[in-house]
Amino acid sequence: MDRVAVKGLRARGHHGVFPREREQGQTFVVDIVLGVDTRPAASGDDLSRTAHYGIVSEEVVAIVQGDPVDLIETLAQRIADQCLKHEAVQEVEVTVHKPDAPITVPFDDVTITIVRSRE
Repeated sequence: MDRVAVKGLRARGHHGVFPREREQGQTFVVDIVLGVDTRPAASGDDLSRTAHYGIVSEEVVAIVQGDPVDLIETLAQRIADQCLKHEAVQEVEVTVHKPDAPITVPFDDVTITIVRSRE
């Protein structure tokens, strides 16, 4: 399986369990790795036979900006589900970063990474 990756998608969302997170929002960063067999697209130089990473990226940002959820695990699952709606995508790895998580000690980042595939 070939991999098409988009790293560092940024969007403001209102996800989290605390009222402040829901009211003020915060920046989330998303990395996606799409498992795609790129041979059909490459052999015909045909975009319609692969995953259009520009469209997928726009969909990911729309999910982050969309309906709030409590957990970044839920957010990652929503993103994975959307990516798998694309016919060429057989597997997806989604990492959601929450760099401004409400933690009282110094930290660099909080992430969840999930891998989902077609069943």
